[in-house]
Amino acid sequence: MSTSKVTSDLLRGNTDTMILKLLTESDRYGYEIVKVIAERSQGEYQLKEATMYSSVRRLEADGDITWYWGDESQGGRRKYFRITDKGRETYARNKANWEYAKRVLDTLM
Repeated sequence: MSTSKVTSDLLRGNTDTMILKLLTESDRYGYEIVKVIAERSQGEYQLKEATMYSSVRRLEADGDITWYWGDESQGGRRKYFRITDKGRETYARNKANWEYAKRVLDTLM
């Protein structure tokens, strides 16, 4: 298995948490989420739209996010995603779990 495959799998396993992080900053629409993740990773990680939409469907079903239609003056209306209070709790828990796992791995490696 290639290094990029392992890294991609590890990152993909944290997609929900990445999306929740972005939504703690502001409401965002789907393509914007994909674009910001690519920008912040300096192109190292490209979140596929299908993966992102699977994640937001799961987050919505779990009550971590809601959505609404934006008022767009040009082009089609965009579906914006907003984090809920439950989503903020989920994000904090996931981030704490990640930091714990990172400390353990840093110690072992």
